[in-house]
Amino acid sequence: MAKLTVEIVTPEKRILSVQADEAIVPGGLGLFGVRPGHTPFLSLVEPGALTLIDGGRRESFFVAGGFVEVGNDKVLVLADGAEPVSGIDVEDARRRMMEAEQRLKELSPEDARYLVEQATVRREAARMTAASGR
Repeated sequence: MAKLTVEIVTPEKRILSVQADEAIVPGGLGLFGVRPGHTPFLSLVEPGALTLIDGGRRESFFVAGGFVEVGNDKVLVLADGAEPVSGIDVEDARRRMMEAEQRLKELSPEDARYLVEQATVRREAARMTAASGR
C-alpha cells in the first residue's frame, strides 16, 4: 500500500519528516483527512492537533497555525510553530492563556497588541485541547 510523506516545518527547523498511512489536519474550515492519492490542494492550518496514522499507530503534533500543501502523496505543513502533543505542559499553557487574558482586559480592541494577545489565548487554548486528547 502507498504511503504519504508528511513533513512539518517551522521557521526555526524541520520538526518531522515521516511516512504515514493518513494525516488528519486542522484546516481553516475544520479537520480534513489525507490519504495517498488525495487531490492536490492548499489550505490554511488552524491551531490544533495534527494526527498521523500509520499501521494503526496514532501520533499527534500541535501546530500553531500556518499552511498545508497536499500533492503527489506528500503533505507539507508550514507551521508557525509545532511540537509533539505528548510534550505539552498543560499548566504552563493555562498560565500563558490566563496572562494573555489579563493583558487583553487592559487593552482596547483598537490597540495593535490586542490581536497578538487574542492569538495567544486562542493558541494556548488549542494546545490544552490537543493535550487533553493524548
